[in-house]
Amino acid sequence: MPTPPLAGRVRALAPSATLALTALARELKERGEPVVSFGAGEPDVNTPEPVIEAACRALREGKTKYTPSGGIRPLREAVAEYLHTRFGLAYAPEDVHISVGAKHALFNAFLAVLEPEEEVVLFSPYWVSYPEMVRLAGGKPVVVPTSPERGFLPEREAFTAALTPRTRAVLLNTPNNPTGAVYPETVLRQLGEVLAGRDVWVIADEIYAELVYEGAHVPFPRAVPELADRTLLIGGFSKSFAMTGWRLGFAAGPRELVRALDNLASQSVSCPTSFVQYAGVAALREALGEVERLRQLFASRRAKMLAALAEVPGVRFAPPGGAFYVFLDVSPLLEAGGFSDADALARALLEEEKVVVVPGTSFGAPEFVRLSYAMGEEEMLEGIARLAAFARRRVMSA
Repeated sequence: MPTPPLAGRVRALAPSATLALTALARELKERGEPVVSFGAGEPDVNTPEPVIEAACRALREGKTKYTPSGGIRPLREAVAEYLHTRFGLAYAPEDVHISVGAKHALFNAFLAVLEPEEEVVLFSPYWVSYPEMVRLAGGKPVVVPTSPERGFLPEREAFTAALTPRTRAVLLNTPNNPTGAVYPETVLRQLGEVLAGRDVWVIADEIYAELVYEGAHVPFPRAVPELADRTLLIGGFSKSFAMTGWRLGFAAGPRELVRALDNLASQSVSCPTSFVQYAGVAALREALGEVERLRQLFASRRAKMLAALAEVPGVRFAPPGGAFYVFLDVSPLLEAGGFSDADALARALLEEEKVVVVPGTSFGAPEFVRLSYAMGEEEMLEGIARLAAFARRRVMSA
């Protein structure tokens, strides 16, 4: 008998391009290929020692059972205290949901607020998972383009035009993946003014809040406090604490929505991993100094990557203000090399130079590629040297 069909929602689901490329790079390296990968969105350093020790201690103490679906109270208290101390935000522990990574909090947020065919406005370039999450929740992503000429910042007029009676949520990501743009308070205020009086949720993905190099990170609920009662702030431990594989995130916002996230978790993952939550408490209480050291490390690598990329022909870029990516405009190189889009360029770069970059197609920007500098400096500079050699061949032969 033929295999029964899969559901339409998964047949139409695109896999994560970044995770797929990371897996490909790992596979090639395991086969002995001299691959340099700019794909990974994770720090290359290890998790801080106090965090590791806290997890081991929790295991030895038998903290291996189910916890409340929304997380243990000590961690919710620590998150509320952290958001107040670092960013001036006032949340009670009951306003905090602990999730299996920030990604899971985002996914459940869309499930919690969207009815079928309701719209979510998001800005391109966008993180690859946003549109797919919205569709899986039954919603419709409405994409508003931003431009490198304006620093990839949302523009009030285009944003206003995208709102309809079916708009249920707006997704903001600052510091931004993939562009590194940091939204200034003036831009956030303008967006808030447009949303005033509208029955719309704001989902603020601020997972890179600690990794800012130019300007300062301003959380949306602080910039627009009058909309705090309909804003869900998303954060986590993966990027700033080098804890990607631990899968620990959080959401903070209106209590009714937070309870909905708790209920969704109770019927899916049950709860975040118990001993990982105790590690999260240690991260916030004992390892904040490591966050600043990591930020300084990335700032140094950022400067060296930008200096090296300035010598590569056929590319353009704007210095990123935050996160740990450079979003490279390769449109001159596409034209010179006869490539149809960044996907074709990325395939040729991998074949010829064994360099992995993430094509911008999955970010809604097919003439760009994303390079991560969350990697070793020597490997990073070697990869850019190979990219430069590739670009020179294409430009000179054009």
